[in-house]
Amino acid sequence: MPLPININELIHGSTVEWERIEFKEGWNPEIILHTICAFANDINNWGGGYLIIGISESNGRAVLPPKGLDIDELDKIQQELHQLCHKITPTYFPVVEPYKIEEKHFLVVWCAGGEARPYKANKTLSNNSDKAYYVRRMSSTAKANEQEEQQLLQLTAKIPFDDRINHHATIADLSLAHIRIFLQDVKSDLFESATKIPFEDLVRVMQIARGSSEYLRPVNVGLLFFSDTPEKFFPYTQIEVTIYHDDIGDSFSEKVFKGPIHQQLRDALAHIKTLVIEEHVQKVDGQAEAIRYYNYPFEAVEEVLANAVYHKNYEEREPIKVNILADRMEIISHGGAMPPITKDDFKKDRIITMKYLNRRIGDFLKELHLTEGKGTGIPKIKRAMKNNGSDEPIFETDEARTYFVTILKAKLEESNLSSNRIRAITTNYGRLADNYGRLDLEEEKIIKYLLDYGKITRKELLEIINVKKTKAHEILSQMVEKKIIIKSGQGRSTHYILGEIKNDK
Repeated sequence: MPLPININELIHGSTVEWERIEFKEGWNPEIILHTICAFANDINNWGGGYLIIGISESNGRAVLPPKGLDIDELDKIQQELHQLCHKITPTYFPVVEPYKIEEKHFLVVWCAGGEARPYKANKTLSNNSDKAYYVRRMSSTAKANEQEEQQLLQLTAKIPFDDRINHHATIADLSLAHIRIFLQDVKSDLFESATKIPFEDLVRVMQIARGSSEYLRPVNVGLLFFSDTPEKFFPYTQIEVTIYHDDIGDSFSEKVFKGPIHQQLRDALAHIKTLVIEEHVQKVDGQAEAIRYYNYPFEAVEEVLANAVYHKNYEEREPIKVNILADRMEIISHGGAMPPITKDDFKKDRIITMKYLNRRIGDFLKELHLTEGKGTGIPKIKRAMKNNGSDEPIFETDEARTYFVTILKAKLEESNLSSNRIRAITTNYGRLADNYGRLDLEEEKIIKYLLDYGKITRKELLEIINVKKTKAHEILSQMVEKKIIIKSGQGRSTHYILGEIKNDK
């Protein structure tokens, strides 16, 4: 059964760190045994790893086209691999699936982090061989040293929260529709067979449910991504975006995003991009090209919010908060950076993150290209702010690592007209939301355009919301009916203006 990942991207290292991929040109059982054991131990909560048999490597990268395996070897290797795993204590079995690229066959062995760690494996293939712990050190497998053994023993029965079985839910709480959308988004071969196989088999192969046939239960990451209402199981699992209309904080508009956490992330980013982020053009005397910059570079905002979703402590009943003021944006998430990361590390050009709080959430976000998870997040934020000419981002946390705050300062026009304009736009938007309730994303885009330019034609509307003419007509009709906008003019001069904004309902 195909795996829930994009195989081409896996081989090229696009979505999974190279440290979590090991290539083997041929069948070398002893080395493969130790690698499987190391991935199962998952000492740094990376989420295990992938062993690819039939593709050689050069400096950690796949050598393509692959040499491949003889098709007659595939079944034999899979049978031997099953027997080999009996040499791991406690018993551990990875997921194995054959694939083909350019008419060459190879095996992908998915070794998810084990739930019964620590694991030992025979040092040699002899049945009476001594056993040892094995771990991953960057891109290599090694026998654990004394310190690593102690660390593994401390991890006994400590499964990351996102990978634990949830005994308060059933697999009926997982949505096939959400699963299929995900598989389609990541271009997994599993998408085609998702509706043809028993649902129990589907959730097992995706490793979003575990247990016996009579007691199959979802794991937390499955509920966070593929449940209609994750907040039912994890209260306040939501993103709250608050736009303040004054410097005191008495007047504000707030929008709450719920549902699967990756969809929350996408919707919140779209909301911020529509209502908050704006481009400035500054002409320079004697220079043909104008200087273009944004109040907030979207790349930085996207990375900050994705990191907040990735590294949040979902056991805490606290939402992710985005506070937008006239001169700054604050993103607050509960759950600080994992040890040994310190405050001083945030000043470095690159942070070598050795441990992750959530090992499975990162995997799904990476498949969706919503985060990289390679220790590049903070440097990427810094680079985006610097390239935009913005001030250095500020990162704050406490000694107990209970929260993490990122502050992005707005790059405003020298005249400060931008600050006043942002305040005017958000104030008017807040009043509109008060009068008309929740606004759709398309309505928000139209409103912002009207606040910027005063009127909009149907042609302009089609350009900014990118929908078919029939859908555009439907949106306009609904907004006219709700008196959000007013139709004006006739024929080719037909346009729409913003309706009256009242202070009360």
